[in-house]
Amino acid sequence: MRDSEVPGPRPHQIPALLRLAVSDPLRSMRQTVARYGDVVRLPIAPGRSIHLFCRPEHAEHVLVAQQQRYGKAFTYRPLREWIGLGLITSDGELWERQRRLIQPLFSHRRVLGLQPLMAEAVSRTLDSWDRLPDGSVLEATEAMSGLTIDIVGATLFGADLSGDKDRVYHAVESLQHAVTRVVKNPLTWVAPRLAYRTTPGYREWDHAKSVIDAVVARVIAARRARDRGDEGRDLLDALLDARYEDGSAIGDRQLRDEIVTFFMAGHETSANSLAWTLYLLSTAPAVRERLEEEVDTVLAGRVPGPEDLDKLVWTKAVLSESLRLYPPVWTVERDAEAEDEVGGVRVRPGSTVIVPPYLVHRHPAVWPNAEAFDPERFLPERAAGRHRYAYIPFGGGRRMCVGNAFALIEVVLALAMITQRYRLNLLPGFDPAAKFTVTMRPLHAMAMSLHRRG
Repeated sequence: MRDSEVPGPRPHQIPALLRLAVSDPLRSMRQTVARYGDVVRLPIAPGRSIHLFCRPEHAEHVLVAQQQRYGKAFTYRPLREWIGLGLITSDGELWERQRRLIQPLFSHRRVLGLQPLMAEAVSRTLDSWDRLPDGSVLEATEAMSGLTIDIVGATLFGADLSGDKDRVYHAVESLQHAVTRVVKNPLTWVAPRLAYRTTPGYREWDHAKSVIDAVVARVIAARRARDRGDEGRDLLDALLDARYEDGSAIGDRQLRDEIVTFFMAGHETSANSLAWTLYLLSTAPAVRERLEEEVDTVLAGRVPGPEDLDKLVWTKAVLSESLRLYPPVWTVERDAEAEDEVGGVRVRPGSTVIVPPYLVHRHPAVWPNAEAFDPERFLPERAAGRHRYAYIPFGGGRRMCVGNAFALIEVVLALAMITQRYRLNLLPGFDPAAKFTVTMRPLHAMAMSLHRRG
């Protein structure tokens, strides 16, 4: 298909569309797809375009089948100012080297061994709730962030981060806001560091980054100062002991970048998933009652063990449907490094390809009544035959999130244990609009009343 035949706005329409994308990126995407279809081309310069692809087969092509033709998009550059060159932001040889080193540390068997530590962290949060009067009000997003920070600290770093919860939550919020604003700065295309320094508010963001760095530095220093013996229980031990093919250890800077990356990915995305799930359950009493019945039957009042996770079928379905509707990583961008053809459309080197999980997860050809919260979609009998890449909350291909097994065990365990002891009810007036930054957080405070179950 020739460029002139590809659906999309004409050059004179691009400035208005980009202005809308800056102010409301999801609305911009949805309007564009509604008008032009699943394949859209936005010409932004001679020989360079932005392509929007929204079908599962497009996701499979870009993220899996032809992934070698694509690298991290320019939109990830501002994120490097925050988390450095960890697995999320690195590319090329560095990414290959780090992936080979780190992927074995997140095997399902190894992560399952961390389950007891996760359960202890969740119990600490629930015990703190026990000291509150029944009907107390929690801000769910912040509460889930505190919970997952505790889980990450205990399981990945063997550290007590309970005293850091509030400042880490606000620092991460500030830094996500920073990244989003910098991406909207036109200089990001040509000079990302200059874009960062010319975007209003960057000094405040530098302070937020220093908060995260101080926590990470303290954790690393404490681990190096103690006699670790043969423990090797968590990720930090494994990273300190890991060796590349040439026998060398990971350097201090790279260690910092990877720890910050896991800190971000291990708590922020899971916290958002749990918060959105609590919101959805509060709007669907029948779904929540079925969840409570399963948890009560399978666990019979005890703390879940690794052997229980596969039995929590409805719990997993609820979380999968929540991740479908509110994928924490709501958009994936790649820059074409070689010529390609996607959905019959030519993609030239240097062009940017956008595959948004948010829209793939709502494609009407795959997901009937796509806006509805219906966990039954993820029961085995309903999921059979669905396109494998119709559901991509963790991406796909070699760049699929390395911590997906950790995240899934973490959120299933947390939701089951919360459901055992508490029911959270959304207070009237909540607007479920989303804030589209690096991850997809609720835009407004999610106030929920906390009630002990009998």
